[in-house]
Amino acid sequence: AIHELSCEAYKHLGKTSNYYWIDPDGSGALGPLKVYCNMTEDKVWTTVYHDLQMQTPVAGNSLEKLSVLQLNYSATMDQISAITSSAEYCEQFISYSCKMSRLLNTPEGNPYTWWVGKANEKHYYWGGSGPGIQKCACGIERNCTDPKYYCNCDADYKQWKKDAGMLSYKEHLPVSQIVVGDVDRPGSEAKISVGPVRCQGDRNYWNAASFVTSSSYLHFSTFQGETSADISFYFKTSASDGVFLENLGNTDFIKLELKSATEVSFSFDVGNGPVEIVVRSPSQLNDDQWHRVNAERNVKQASLQVDQLPLEVRKAPTEGHTRLELYSQLYVGAAGGQRGFLGCIRSLRMNGVTLDLEERAKVTPGVKPGCSGHCTSYGMYCANGGKCVEKYNGYSCDCSRTAYDGPFCIKDVGAFFEEGMWLRYNFHSPGTSMKDLVSRTLLSSADPEITVPDLNLNKEELSFSFSTTKSPCVLLYISSYTQDFMAVLVKPSGNLQIRYSLGGTKEPYNIDVDHRNMANGQPHGVNITRNGRDIVLQLDHYPPTSYSLPPASDTQFHSPKALFLGKVIEIGKIDQDIYKYNTPGFTGCLSRVQFNQIAPLKAALRPTNASSHVHIQGELVESNCGASPLTIPPMSAATDPWHLDSASADFPYNGQAIGDGVNRNSAIIGGRKTIYFFKVFCSM
Repeated sequence: AIHELSCEAYKHLGKTSNYYWIDPDGSGALGPLKVYCNMTEDKVWTTVYHDLQMQTPVAGNSLEKLSVLQLNYSATMDQISAITSSAEYCEQFISYSCKMSRLLNTPEGNPYTWWVGKANEKHYYWGGSGPGIQKCACGIERNCTDPKYYCNCDADYKQWKKDAGMLSYKEHLPVSQIVVGDVDRPGSEAKISVGPVRCQGDRNYWNAASFVTSSSYLHFSTFQGETSADISFYFKTSASDGVFLENLGNTDFIKLELKSATEVSFSFDVGNGPVEIVVRSPSQLNDDQWHRVNAERNVKQASLQVDQLPLEVRKAPTEGHTRLELYSQLYVGAAGGQRGFLGCIRSLRMNGVTLDLEERAKVTPGVKPGCSGHCTSYGMYCANGGKCVEKYNGYSCDCSRTAYDGPFCIKDVGAFFEEGMWLRYNFHSPGTSMKDLVSRTLLSSADPEITVPDLNLNKEELSFSFSTTKSPCVLLYISSYTQDFMAVLVKPSGNLQIRYSLGGTKEPYNIDVDHRNMANGQPHGVNITRNGRDIVLQLDHYPPTSYSLPPASDTQFHSPKALFLGKVIEIGKIDQDIYKYNTPGFTGCLSRVQFNQIAPLKAALRPTNASSHVHIQGELVESNCGASPLTIPPMSAATDPWHLDSASADFPYNGQAIGDGVNRNSAIIGGRKTIYFFKVFCSM
C-alpha cells in the first residue's frame, strides 16, 4: 500500500484536518479511498460522503406505493465496511420530516418506511434508537408528540413533524437505501436527510501486545502466503535482538527478527535455499521508540523496509520453486528455542488482515495486552509546552498549562476586545492568602517544582499575540501590592513599548521599538523573557534582542497582584503615561496570552479551576483574529469542497461542516470589527 491505513495513522504523522487517501486493508484487494480526516478532537473522525441532498422531498407513486431513495457514496460498500470494522465507534444521522406521512407505524403495525444497510439488510428502527426496537428517538426518550405512538410522524398530523437521530450500530452502517411507503395519500408529504458516515478511532492501529520474557510468544493459525506475503508492524524495544515472528514448513519457512541493535532481518525459504534480506540502520533501533517494518515477498521479488530507510530488494530466481508451503502455527515472539522478542509489537498486519494481539495476549502467560510508553515516540507532537499523557491505546496532549488548545496544543485561544472592555486575572483566589501554593507555583516559574516563598519573581516569561488599528492603548499590565509593575503599550505613533518598574529607580525602564508600526491591523507576536537584570524581546519572527535593566534597578518583581488585558482598573497610583493610554482602552484582538504558567484568556474562555481568578467587564468574544501567524490559511481549490473543481464537489450535501470548527479570520478595520465568514451547509 502506498497510502496510510487510516486517519489515525495520518494524525500521528503530525498531519492536520484535511482530505486524505487511506487504504484500510493495506495490501489487500480493496483499493484506496479519499476521506475527510477531522483531527480537532482527541480521537480522529473519518468521514465518507454521499450524494443525497439534505431535506430531499419524497414523491408518492400511486402504482408502486413505495418510493426508493438510493445513496451513492464516494467509496464502495466494502471500503466503508473496512473502515467501520476497525473503528471504535461510528454514527450516521438520519431524519424523516413528515406531514400526514407515517414512519414506522408504531406501536404494533408493519413499518411504512425502512432503511437498507450493510449486506443489503433491511432495518426497521430509526435514528436515536437501536436494533430490534421498532421505535424512534422520542419513543426511547418517552417524549413523542402523541404518547400513544413511538414516533412523532406515526401520529399522522397535518402539521410538519420530524423524527431524527443518530444511527450508531456500526455493524449495520452505512445507509445505502431508504424505502418510503406512506406518501401516496392526498396531502401526504415527506423529506429525508441522511448525514455522512463518521467513524472515530482505529482499533487496529493501536492493537498491541507486550512481551515481558524472552520465552513469551503468541500463536495464530498458519500464515497463508503461498505466492504472496505482505507483513507490516511496529515494534518498540530496549533489547538488542529477538525474533518478531516465524512460521515453519517441512523445509520452507518465513521469519522476521531483530538481529542486532541496528539490524532487522527478513528471511525465508520456498525450496530454493534460504534467502535473507537485512536492513542496517545508522541509528540504534533498541531506543524504546516505535519503529515500522514492512516486508513483502512474491514470485518476482522480496523486499524489506524499516522506517524511512532505503528499501532493500532481492529478485527471485528465474527458475525454481515459487510457493511458500507452511504447516506449523504462526508464532509471534519466541519459537523453536530461539531467543524471543522483548518489548512491544502493534498493528501487525499479514496480507491485509490485522492480527488481534490484544485478545490473544489476555489469555497467554508472559504476554500483556496493550503497550505503554507511546509518549517516547509521539510526545514531540505535543507543542507549545503541552504535556504528553500516556493512555492504554495511544496518548493525548495535556494543554492545561498552556495558552493553547486542541489535540496537539497548537490552536490559539484568543478573543476580540470591544472598546472599554477589560479582563483582570488575580494571582490569588478570592478569600485565600498570598501564600496559596497553586498560585505561587503557577506564577513563580515555568518549572512547577520551583516556588518563591514571598511571590517575588526573579524571572518571568510573557508571550502573546495581538492585532489592532487604534493607538495609543494598553495591551497588558501586571500590577503588584508594591509600586512594581510591568506593562506592554502601543504608543500614539503605533510603536510598541515595554515598561518595567521594579524599584530602585525614579523612572520606569522603557524598551521602545521605534522601527515599525504595530497598530497596522496585522497580527503581531510578542515574547518577553526576563531573568534577573537581563531581558530578551522577540517580535514576530525577527531575531531576539537583548536589553539590561539599569544597575540601580531592583531585579525582583515584588508581590505581583493582578494581570490586566485591554485596560487597567487598579486602585492606587498609576504611571502617568499608562493613565493617559488607558482611555478609551484597547480595541482589537489578543491571543495565546501566557505569563509563566498562567493563561488568563484561556481561563476566561475555558472553564477550569483557574476561572475563579478571572473578572471580565464587557462581553468577551472568542476569536482567532489575533493569532500570529494567521492559523487559518485560505483553502486551496483541491481541498475546498465548494470549489467547482474540487474532488469532493459531487458530495457536498451531507450536513457536516468541512472545516475544523474554528472561526475564520476577523480583523479590525477603521476601528470597527469586521468578521470574515466561511461557507457551511446547515442541516435544519
